[in-house]
Amino acid sequence: MKILKINYLFILVILIAGCSSVPKNTSNSCSIFNERYLWFKHAKRSEVKWGTPVYLQLAIIKMESDFDWLAKPPRQKLFKVIPYKRPSSSFGYSQAVNGTWEQYKKETGNKLAIRTRFKDSVDFIGWYTNKSSTNLNISKTDAFKQYVAYHEGWGNYKHYKKNKKIINLAKRVEKQSNVYKNQLKECGTSLSRNKYIIF
Repeated sequence: MKILKINYLFILVILIAGCSSVPKNTSNSCSIFNERYLWFKHAKRSEVKWGTPVYLQLAIIKMESDFDWLAKPPRQKLFKVIPYKRPSSSFGYSQAVNGTWEQYKKETGNKLAIRTRFKDSVDFIGWYTNKSSTNLNISKTDAFKQYVAYHEGWGNYKHYKKNKKIINLAKRVEKQSNVYKNQLKECGTSLSRNKYIIF
């Protein structure tokens, strides 16, 4: 009996690790979705719900966590040696901070959402970019400005032109977004035809 329990536990750990591992090629949207087909369904569902294109969702995740479900900002160091606290509470695929994540759960009613689940992360990105579109009049296809608002927050968005660092990051997101967009033109139709997974 104990051996069976251990075997079941071992299989469960392997399944969780396999589902949560980082895709092999995070720079290619077709490769990501061929490896994680359910992710495509979740991202498409977010696109339909919020209007934010799949390629922009992916570009934000690529920049924020590079698809690492347990990603956190690196710890600061005292005297350049001693590990200290992290600069923010950012966590998971979307690197959402605690306060904004709680706001998302409250406004959407998705009370059980967790930042380490891809499905919830893309829904969060859709919700956030939708609010950026409404509050700041940013097009949902404008990867540059959407990422600035995502990284800096709605309140600090208007000051971004003085921040060279965020401008460079946003340009990288814009470039990656275009790459993902072009890749999805090649495989998007075939991915959409895959109806064999019904959940």
